[in-house]
Amino acid sequence: MPGENLSRDEARERAALLSVDGYEVFLDIRSAVGDGGDEPRTFRSVTTVRFRCAEPGAAGFADLIAPAVTSVSLNGRDLDPGEVFDGSRILLEDLAAENELVVDARCAYSRTGEGLHRFVDPEDGEVYLYTQYEPADARRVFANFEQPDLKAPYRFEVRAPEGWTVWSNGAGELADGVWRFAETKPISTYITCVVAGPYHYVTDSYTRTLEDGTKLEIALGAMCRKGLAPHFDADDVFLVTKQGLDFFHDHFDFPYPFGKYDQAFVPEYNLGAMENPGLVTFREEYIFRGKVTQASYEARANVILHEMAHMWFGDLVTMVWWDDLWLKESFADFMGTFANVGATRFRDAWVTFANRRKAWAYRADQLPSTHPVTADIRDLQDAKLNFDGITYAKGASVLKQLVAYVGQDAFLEGARRYFKRNAYGNTRLGDLLSVLAETSGRDMSGWARSWLQTAGVNALTPQVLLDTEGGRIAELAVVQEAAESHPELRPHRVAVGLYRGTPDGALERYARVETDVQGPRTVVAELAGEQAPELVLVNDDDLTYCKIRFDETSLATLRARLGALTDPLARALCWSALWNLTRDGLLPARDFIALVLRFAGRESDIGVLQMLHAWADSALVHYAAPAWRETGGRLLAEGALRELRAAGPGSEQQLAWARFFAAVATSEGDLGLLRELLDGTTGIDGLAVDQELRWVFLEPLAAHGVAGERELAAELARDDTASGKRHQVRCLAARPSAAVKAQAWAQVVESEALSNAHVEATIAGFARPSQRELTAPYAQLYFAAIERVWRERSIQIGMDVVRGLFPAYQDRPETLEATDAWLREHADAAPALRRLVLEARDDLARALRAQECDAAAAGH
Repeated sequence: MPGENLSRDEARERAALLSVDGYEVFLDIRSAVGDGGDEPRTFRSVTTVRFRCAEPGAAGFADLIAPAVTSVSLNGRDLDPGEVFDGSRILLEDLAAENELVVDARCAYSRTGEGLHRFVDPEDGEVYLYTQYEPADARRVFANFEQPDLKAPYRFEVRAPEGWTVWSNGAGELADGVWRFAETKPISTYITCVVAGPYHYVTDSYTRTLEDGTKLEIALGAMCRKGLAPHFDADDVFLVTKQGLDFFHDHFDFPYPFGKYDQAFVPEYNLGAMENPGLVTFREEYIFRGKVTQASYEARANVILHEMAHMWFGDLVTMVWWDDLWLKESFADFMGTFANVGATRFRDAWVTFANRRKAWAYRADQLPSTHPVTADIRDLQDAKLNFDGITYAKGASVLKQLVAYVGQDAFLEGARRYFKRNAYGNTRLGDLLSVLAETSGRDMSGWARSWLQTAGVNALTPQVLLDTEGGRIAELAVVQEAAESHPELRPHRVAVGLYRGTPDGALERYARVETDVQGPRTVVAELAGEQAPELVLVNDDDLTYCKIRFDETSLATLRARLGALTDPLARALCWSALWNLTRDGLLPARDFIALVLRFAGRESDIGVLQMLHAWADSALVHYAAPAWRETGGRLLAEGALRELRAAGPGSEQQLAWARFFAAVATSEGDLGLLRELLDGTTGIDGLAVDQELRWVFLEPLAAHGVAGERELAAELARDDTASGKRHQVRCLAARPSAAVKAQAWAQVVESEALSNAHVEATIAGFARPSQRELTAPYAQLYFAAIERVWRERSIQIGMDVVRGLFPAYQDRPETLEATDAWLREHADAAPALRRLVLEARDDLARALRAQECDAAAAGH
């Protein structure tokens, strides 16, 4: 990977030297089908790129990662590929003022989800192709200048197997056996796209009359593998798509600029989705093969709208370099929820944002690798790792704070001016801040320094002083704290809510004040004289980005009456705050689990409920004292089964509790019940055990040795699909056998035979918290292997292996010492690799601290 890296300095120098007028790319992908023989399967790629050079006579380079280059021509002069191509770059010397480069290459199909990915459907043998480039994998498919600020228009031509359909960013048509696509607007390399194969394709259209009276018509398309067609609810995808287009046209005052709007749900996808203009790609898991809760539909709608927001934030206007990745991802993450609430049936999406997305941000912002929202991205490996909880969820949270700070109207007017001034161009932080300063009348430099250019998360805690009778507030203040490593105290626009019990037993807000928190302590004068609260909720309505803390009275109220809170967002914020206390070693894990067992059954928001299940499982696995894990596991299983039986027949809650019960089932009786539910000898009223739920039940049976290879093979025969195969691979690797673990390790670490999806599934099966002793020998092997894996494998697979196989379940001081030893002895390892190990080390150290807190609670 280091030879394929591109530094920021190199990109800056090339952008100063070159400007690109256009690309013509021809791909011959007929080799995708048929017998490829023993040789690696490749396709022909011919690129013609026209570009200008500001310093004639200077030298530059183009990017290409390919097994072989047939020919290179620069301005009609043939160059020797053996001399100018080193495997990742093509040296271009003696450039003219105007240049034409033609590169004819043999490029490789991918099995890692990077470049042109080739997938063979085991169900029917059909082959499906799609591209995925972010941040810099277009060079695996055609020669180019692979950096976001060298934008250009593209014309793609593709010769495909007979009977296939091909899609790209522009509209296409088939003539003389070649698919030819309309020229794109100027866009960056990483958002060009090709999808090809016998996809199931559904069409619709969107029309809108613009303010000037012209009619905007957008052809809509949605596609998936033929095997998923029976499950494809394209009507709902189109519904959300049209609602989103209406919403963004209403708010952005810039018509959708990229012609058609196709959405492809593709197999073995590494990301959630990718915003290629005119051809958005999604992971096919957003097509639901079984019953799911509304939280899954809400999540899919959020992703559809997130990618749509990118058509403006990212595609129309693109950051100069990956330092300002937030200019697209933070905005899209914010806009996804903003539009979900404003345009679709998912009116409570901010609850999900507060509970789920911000949890991702809080974790990332407390890692040693935390960084400002505007990051220091030295090279492409840095860029790959910065698609993280800071860039997405913290950035979106900061924008939510910005809206509260400048007002929604000023924020949206700033966006409108930003699009019009910078259409089809590239921007930096200052370009956005200048228009926001115009529209809001505020100096944005101080806000940007605090929120965008410093790292870390603040904690806000209420201090309540009552009058001498104890019935009224004498003074209420908000105390702001920051970690020593990141001491910045920020300006926060917050709402402070006061809650008390009502005669019918509910816990409801009776007073609310918005205020600006500044510095270490802010007095909220407007709340003096109010009735003494039972609960003070700092950051009520979730206006800012902070960790909420509680005073002693408020925490006691939540322990006793959390389920009585009637407002869903307030409950979600309290649950999130309690989880942060648990992760920080301030609330014993067993206390958090007790709260879940006591109150989760009363949670009305299904997304929050499912998040509570995940947190409770993590609390048991990582943060509970080892001596209490068996007891805690039994309590969770008993509670899950109790709630499963009590839930309404056929309800979302019933499905969620069924999945959670399977996740925590360990006893012979619990596993027996799962077996009976699979066999149909036992039923629970209203619970339909569809194919996806069957695999959910089978996984713990496999992990505990109750279901073996024969049963898993029989299940695959029942579900002989790509999805079924992934489930089987995970379950096979989960079996409690030393031989199974050795085989799984070898398949992932020592071989490149598995596709990215099967690498992911094998790792998930290998690393089981109930099998700590079985996987203990691999801790030493992990540290011996990761540098070689990072050097030899693609960055995506490298990330999967380094993150997924870290011995997190060997949660002992010895593992921490081994991690520190590796870091000391590999100071010169790739910075991105060291970052991944540092993050895993921090999670382990946090777990050990939380376990100490939990053990101390047992001592009391």
